[in-house]
Amino acid sequence: MSQKQSNGHYAESMLKGRMAETLVEEMLKKCGNQVYRFGYESTLQNLTQLEARFDKHTEVSERMRAIPDFVVIDGEGKPAFVEVKFRWDPTKELHENDIDTLERVEKYWNAEMIFVNCVEAPFFRISRPPYFKNPSQPKRGLVLEPLTSVAAWNINKDAYAEYEALVEKYLTPTLKHE
Repeated sequence: MSQKQSNGHYAESMLKGRMAETLVEEMLKKCGNQVYRFGYESTLQNLTQLEARFDKHTEVSERMRAIPDFVVIDGEGKPAFVEVKFRWDPTKELHENDIDTLERVEKYWNAEMIFVNCVEAPFFRISRPPYFKNPSQPKRGLVLEPLTSVAAWNINKDAYAEYEALVEKYLTPTLKHE
């Protein structure tokens, strides 16, 4: 893959990730939750410019890179950390660094992980710590449930259907599985 293709693929992946985050954020808000952007890129934007100066293997650096995307406060005022990932099909294929990322997010934040996919409904799925059926062999299975299983977030069928349609409209046609 040429440098130009690599940069284009990276940009497309970043765009899809941001779209997935926005879809999740807006759906949760529509269902009566308070959603606050919290992630590394949002809260520590100035530090991202200095990232090259940090030793990426210190606990502080590891913790900063694992900051979840959102804080979601449900209708009863209970907060939860939420990380959103767009993946082609999280039931079959994770990115090569996903296992490390999931381990880091669980260790430092114990966050809910929402995976947005466009291969098979439900397009919005959640994984809660521990994320894997067998943590000693994580490649053997990510534990995923439909996002609608989170009763505290009050995700109603109409809102959910609206956002699944947006996944089909905006993410499915653009995806080129390689």
